[in-house]
Amino acid sequence: MHGANYRDGTGQPFTRKKYIKGKPQIKIAKFQGGKKATYEYCVQLLMNEKVQIRHMAIEACRLAANKTLEKTTGESGYYSRLRIYPHNLLRENKMIAAAGADRLQEGMRRAWGKAVSLGARVNQGQCIMELYVNSTHVDAAKKALKGACVKLPGTPTIKVLDHNKPSP
Repeated sequence: MHGANYRDGTGQPFTRKKYIKGKPQIKIAKFQGGKKATYEYCVQLLMNEKVQIRHMAIEACRLAANKTLEKTTGESGYYSRLRIYPHNLLRENKMIAAAGADRLQEGMRRAWGKAVSLGARVNQGQCIMELYVNSTHVDAAKKALKGACVKLPGTPTIKVLDHNKPSP
């Protein structure tokens, strides 16, 4: 199964996990990292297009950004927060690719599929991740998010906000 198969979030999202046996576990370890404090700047990772992101890609993005930023600022020099949660259940109708498989499987008849993964539907301009840093580490936060962009589908942008000023 490739992530490209689930990049476009078409159709109604399936979020009802009440009736599902064997639902997949979420791969995201933590939604917040670093040290909570008052920081001067907020560096955001925004998505430029409407896309669906699998939970493994979100975790890879979070790990890449936190590891890069932790090397330069230390563990207490930043605070990171994920702003999306993978609610949508992704299913796959697995096909047998062996000789004589046509007698064993139904093909696309009644193809509901098994729950394989989780995904988050993200709209255009929605914030995926935030890094709170002081003025000395703004460039390091930008570099960390630039490295994390590679793990995500689509084309994200990085935006720096002054956290002390109230927005109009």
